[in-house]
Parts: sequence; C-alpha cells; structure tokens
Amino acid sequence: MKKYNIAIVGVTGAVGQEFLRLIEERNFPFANLKMLASKRSAGKKINFMGKEYTVEETTEDSFKDVQIALFAGGSASKVFAKPAVDSGAIVIDNSSAFRMDPEVPLVVPEVNPQAIARHKGIIANPNCSTIIMVMALKPLYDIAKIKRIVVSTYQAVSGAGREGMQELEDQVNEIVNNKPVETKVLPVASLDKKYQIAFNLLPQIDVFQENLYTKEEMKMINETMKIMEDSDMKITATTVRVPVYRSHAESVNVEFDNEVSVESARAALEKFPGVKVCDNPDEMIYPQPLNTSGKDDVEVGRIRKDYSIEHGLNFWVCGDQIRKGAALNALQIAEYIINNA
Repeated sequence: MKKYNIAIVGVTGAVGQEFLRLIEERNFPFANLKMLASKRSAGKKINFMGKEYTVEETTEDSFKDVQIALFAGGSASKVFAKPAVDSGAIVIDNSSAFRMDPEVPLVVPEVNPQAIARHKGIIANPNCSTIIMVMALKPLYDIAKIKRIVVSTYQAVSGAGREGMQELEDQVNEIVNNKPVETKVLPVASLDKKYQIAFNLLPQIDVFQENLYTKEEMKMINETMKIMEDSDMKITATTVRVPVYRSHAESVNVEFDNEVSVESARAALEKFPGVKVCDNPDEMIYPQPLNTSGKDDVEVGRIRKDYSIEHGLNFWVCGDQIRKGAALNALQIAEYIINNA
C-alpha cells in the first residue's frame, strides 16, 4: 500500500493527540509525519510508535512534501491552510474557517462522501454536534424527507478543549474540598464573564449572534442543511454545556413529510455504518456519554413516536466529541481520499 507524508497542525491539543491515537489504531499508511503546533509548543518531544518526534512551529513553509495536512482546529487554519494547499497538500480542516464556504466540501464520510470529489484543496470537518446528529439523521432521511428538526444538545466540556476538561476537574476538587471555585474558561474563553460548570448547566456555547442564537446553534443549523444538501429543511437548536468530561448527547425531534414507524427507523439506523442502536427501555438500555467516550460509533436510542405532530419521531443520540466529532471524522476523510485515489 502506498504511504503518505502527513502533517498534524495543533498536535499538542486534545484533537491533535486523538489524531495520533487513531493513526496508530487504524494503521493509517503514513511514511513521514510532521508534528506542528504554535510557537509556544515548538520544541516539545512526543514519543509516537517507537519514535521520538520534535514538535515544530507551524509556518507557511511547513508543508513542503506534505500530501495530507490534518488541522486540529483553531486560528491556525485561517493562516496556514491555503499555504499548505499551495505547497501541494490536501487540507482536512477541523476549524469553522471554511465550513460554509461554497467552494469547500463539508463532509461526514458515511453521509455525503460524494462531496469529497469536489474539493479544491481544502475539505472541512463539520462541527462536533452536527456530525453526531447527521449520523443519525441520514438513514432516516433516506426513508422519508425531513421537514423539520428540533435539537437540544448536552455537550461535554471536551468541546472547550483540554482547558475546559481541566476546569471541570479543578472545580469539582475545589467544591469537594470546600475551597473557592475559580472560573477561567467557560462558557466562552474569549469573553470576560465566566460561570461555574461543576454541578451546573450553561445554555451558552460560543458567542451570541444578532438573532439571539449562539454561534454553535447556528453552526448546527447551517451545517446540517449543507451536508444534507437540503436548504428547505427547517432546523432549530439549543446548545447546552454540561458537566461531563467527554462525549456529547443530543435530544432530537424530527418531523417527516410522511409516516416513518419506530420499527422502520430502528431498522434503518441498525444498518447504517458508524451507528449503533442502543435502545431497550425494558432493560433500561439507552446511550450515555460514559458508554460512548472513547468509542467510534454514534449510539442512538429512546426512539419513539412524537404524538404531538402527524409524522414525528424523537430520539436520543450520544457520540464522542473528540473522536467521531473531530479527529476520527477527519481521518476517515483522509482514508476515503487514499482508498479512492
């Protein structure tokens, strides 16, 4: 099998570290690997697959001879993605920089792999909560056209990166030890006002927009329509940060244009790659963040009719935000490119 020269931009962060774990787990065919990060991380040593690597500062010249560049997210994408493409690399980007660019495919490989062929050097990885939702929506959409979606998310602190996870741990320890609770990161690191996340819920993920939705909510709305290639689909979202380390959960209500039974929905979901039906109320079996953390599959359960509308279903979905919601999805895009070269 042909091997590829790859680079990981943001390798020291949570998603970058997950890239490394998945590359080893999935035997990704790489020949050479560049570990790139910001200036403050340059010089760090990382042991990977029996070899010691030195993290390099990302520059416009970092991508010579690189064929696939995996961007873990953040501001680096706006600065270095296009220079990477100019150097000959295919960029798979986990930031929001290019997601709504009409020239850039927004891809979940199980859902819209056909979009990959339209790339012009950059392929965007969707928002984590969008990926988890569309994995469950696509097999249902293949049964009947979806008219409307109402989604409420319960998003783990891993969505705020390593700092968010550390803040939850620190706050729990402070509360247990009767110490003052420090708030430094959540709900939004860039804003001055901060709130406690331990034993609390924060109905704000990212900044508020003029329409009173948060940026995260609008990402889910706009990205879902782009991925599903259906601008007529009506979507409303409420995104909430919860005191869970890892793995997002979502309550999804779907209205179809004709009848979809619980049985046909379950059958379609069971056949869909990357989805695991976890739904047995008699045995109290349903998806939980603890059970999906560290797992590749998105789990779907609590599948039931919505009796308040004519053709409606409710379901509950959980998925690991760092794996399928970020690093795994990006790596699957790279694997698709390799397998269809």
